[in-house]
Amino acid sequence: MRVTSSRVLCALLVLALISRAWLVGVLDVPALRTAATIFVAVCVQAMPFLVLGTLLSGAIAAFVPATVLRRVLPRNPMLAVPVAGLAGVTLPGCECASVPLARRVMQQGVPPAVALTFLLAAPAVNPVVLVATAVAFPGDLEMVPARFLGSLLTATAVGWLWARVGRTEWIAERALRRLPLRTGTARWEVFVETARHDLVEAGGFLVVGGLTAAALQVAVGKGWLEALGGHLAVGIVAMALLAVVLALCSEADAFVAASLAGLPLLPRLVFLVVGPAVDVKLIALQAGTFGKAFAARFAPMTFVVATLCSVPAGLLLGVR
Repeated sequence: MRVTSSRVLCALLVLALISRAWLVGVLDVPALRTAATIFVAVCVQAMPFLVLGTLLSGAIAAFVPATVLRRVLPRNPMLAVPVAGLAGVTLPGCECASVPLARRVMQQGVPPAVALTFLLAAPAVNPVVLVATAVAFPGDLEMVPARFLGSLLTATAVGWLWARVGRTEWIAERALRRLPLRTGTARWEVFVETARHDLVEAGGFLVVGGLTAAALQVAVGKGWLEALGGHLAVGIVAMALLAVVLALCSEADAFVAASLAGLPLLPRLVFLVVGPAVDVKLIALQAGTFGKAFAARFAPMTFVVATLCSVPAGLLLGVR
């Protein structure tokens, strides 16, 4: 019998149920109870938005042709870049889904700078992410327009930079080659498979993010977070790097950021802008899709631009 991740998960759940009494005795520690409460709260709050985002992503993959974006874009790439950024509002999806979608529109003849702008904007400025941010920060609603502005500026600036300095040879030839259309696959099958894949993929990263947030709150302690928040520049850099390492789904990252209440809002805004633009899983996906030469240039550039764009966007809209 082949061992799969689903069977391993089922085995672990059965083992946990059998040894429940022993686990309760061992894990009945105040710090662990607090961590478990934080973890459950983060996951429960984020899960509805995660499910909605993956359903929309599946619907886009199944029912929205890649040629739609090409039809609405201006012919001039410099004008098409901001239009592609705004188009991200209408096409929700997670970061994982945006990479193959960007490849599809490149194969349809869209300039790479425009496709990459859409790749960065779609998972960051769509309504699902913005509503999730509003729910996560009910007392700090300025985070919503600040996240939108910072992410849109990031996508547009990177698109313009790539239009000026990017080279076609940096992108793997296989990413630009037109592929034959698949036949014999029903659209509902594509919808179900895409939604299932995105939910499993993003759900795993949500669990990692929830565990990390709980560990930071309990093991590290609020004093460390407050000390980090006392040095704003250090806090901004630390949260930008944390966003890269955690690799959270954009539909769930706001709840993790909201749980880090010991930090000022501005470093947490940087976390929300950088995360959907560049993280370890995106770098791996981009290297596999567009080539290592592309990822080695695109990821560092995006990280710097996202960090620099999020700070003035936050300050302009009153995020402190």
